[in-house]
Amino acid sequence: MKSVVLSTEVDFESWRKAARAFALTGVAPEDIVWSIGASDDLFAEDATLPAPSEKFTVSRALLELAETAIQARDPQRFALLYTLVWRVHRGERHLLEDVADPAVQRVQRLAQSVRRDTHKMRAFLRFREVTEENATRYVAWFEPSHYIVEANAAFFVRRFATMTWSILTPYRSAHWNGTELSFGPGADPAEVPDDDALEAYWRAYFSSIFNPARLKIGAMTSEMPKKYWRNLPEAAAIPDLIRGARARTEAMVDTPSFSPTRAPRRPAPALPLEAPEAGSLGALVAEARSCRRCDLWERATQFVPGAGPADARIMLVGEQPGDQEDLAGAPFVGPAGQMLDRALVAAGIDRSLVYVTNAVKHFKFEPRGKRRIHATPNAGEIQACRFWLDRERELVRPAVTILLGASAARAVLNRGVTISRERGRSIATPIGLCCVTVHPSYLLRLPDEETRAREYQYFVSDLRSAAALAGSREP
Repeated sequence: MKSVVLSTEVDFESWRKAARAFALTGVAPEDIVWSIGASDDLFAEDATLPAPSEKFTVSRALLELAETAIQARDPQRFALLYTLVWRVHRGERHLLEDVADPAVQRVQRLAQSVRRDTHKMRAFLRFREVTEENATRYVAWFEPSHYIVEANAAFFVRRFATMTWSILTPYRSAHWNGTELSFGPGADPAEVPDDDALEAYWRAYFSSIFNPARLKIGAMTSEMPKKYWRNLPEAAAIPDLIRGARARTEAMVDTPSFSPTRAPRRPAPALPLEAPEAGSLGALVAEARSCRRCDLWERATQFVPGAGPADARIMLVGEQPGDQEDLAGAPFVGPAGQMLDRALVAAGIDRSLVYVTNAVKHFKFEPRGKRRIHATPNAGEIQACRFWLDRERELVRPAVTILLGASAARAVLNRGVTISRERGRSIATPIGLCCVTVHPSYLLRLPDEETRAREYQYFVSDLRSAAALAGSREP
């Protein structure tokens, strides 16, 4: 009898190493005991390791299935997975194609359950803000059904790379400090604070997107089980929304513009907590959130408004929100935003005094697997969104507008622009001067360090020159 002690519940690499060794040395599944512990040795008893010349391969499909199923909260999963490896190694090369095989069925069910749990974690997890020693951390509590924290941590790093956050679960915690991901022991839900203001926002948002004509209580409780409701601030609104669904549906039908053959389009994704002052940037944003001037709103998460003081002397205009901006609802918070922040500091410009926005306010992308890849907005989309950009400029009336890239230049100047021709000179417009330079994402795409350093200094010089024009221009 062989005994294997894995370091954690999801120690896939150690399981894989042991499975390979045992399969090559002919150890049957029933002769192995798998357990979790703190042993320094992978094998609690010595196992005969295979000679280097021996070969052992399994399909990529089996490896991927094992990587997923090993996260299941089932004490027999290690043995089940080794059974599949053992059988494939002994000649059943197409075992996974036998959908009637009991062992294959059981492992596939475990993997499906893990994938469902993964979806729920990504959909239902909510962060709350915590202030600690003059810094802000975002903390979330989640109760997964399986051991999925380690495998999902990278997803939240990609989505919230600019935040400092912790995800707490009963068995494991994940922490991101902006540069490094770490894991710790499980936690208690009492460690997650309440935030009345944030919860009020989420309830308002959820109520605004609720469509009573599509109410399916059974689907709501199966897709969003009640055990997750206490983690979701917006869930408190569900009982009232259900009770009022019939009346709201009847009101929709009575509306002249309602068509029973066509589902109503989803409304603006947020509700302001307070009514903004008429003629202000806040009022403009509230109006623009329901923008349907082009089709980009249909796939994007939300309208991403500009940010900064209403009397800024410098306005920065980029192309469009990226993946992280689309999720955060704020401009230039992703990698390009970090590059811009660095360059602004080098140019002696305080970002808090600058108004930052984009030519197009919704994220245009192409799905590629699980990722959303930036797609350049076309001339029609830029022209449609120019309506909002022009109004932003009229309200802010900056002394200088810095146009970051060709799309921004087209939006403001209303013509095609070649960056190399326009760069380095000021262009007079009815609302202040304009200066054209590259988009900071251009610097991230450069192939070598020497070129990147040279172009970065050129970019900083452009920003510094624009700041000098803003300082010398009369309001």
